[in-house]
Amino acid sequence: MLRFPISRSLLLAGLLLLAPAALAARTILVFGDSLSAGYGIRQDASWPALLARRLQEKKLDYSVVNASISGETSAGGRARIGAALNRYSPQVVIVALGANDGLRGLPVAQLRENLSAIVASAQQHKAQVLLVGQRVPPNYGAYATEFHNTFAAVAQARKAALVDFLLEGVATRAQLFQADNLHPTAAAQPLLLDNVWRGLAPLLE
Repeated sequence: MLRFPISRSLLLAGLLLLAPAALAARTILVFGDSLSAGYGIRQDASWPALLARRLQEKKLDYSVVNASISGETSAGGRARIGAALNRYSPQVVIVALGANDGLRGLPVAQLRENLSAIVASAQQHKAQVLLVGQRVPPNYGAYATEFHNTFAAVAQARKAALVDFLLEGVATRAQLFQADNLHPTAAAQPLLLDNVWRGLAPLLE
């Protein structure tokens, strides 16, 4: 979510494929920041990796590509969404960006415009979209409310599915965060997956 971005060369090399594409007819693209990139934990413990395993257990014919990059903002995501869509041709895109915009206090109007453009690009590629909401601490004042409401506004305007808050059930539990107090531990990842799954499962029916 913040510092130490993972190498973009890893992403471009396709090394973040969490289930062999050859074994699945359809692809889910996870498009986020460090909260989805597995920052500070083993990659196979991250919620996208757990998602790949859940899909296999439920015998759902999807592979998962995790195109999340630590430190990514909505503007960075907007700049690279086209290439990711062309490369992976996903049937479902999980957009989990915005946390870094909020922590940096970037303009909410800019966040809304970028998220809307990302969602629109995915929809133009015939993908279903799940937009994952984020929050910033309440001491951000009115900005915190406006920031959080932006995700629902974009989802409604673009007719996309919505998860209200990725860190629901995690954000208030200090023991589920790493020493930086920003990134969830491996123990928190099943909870993140459950939050995402509630919005994702209806798209897979």
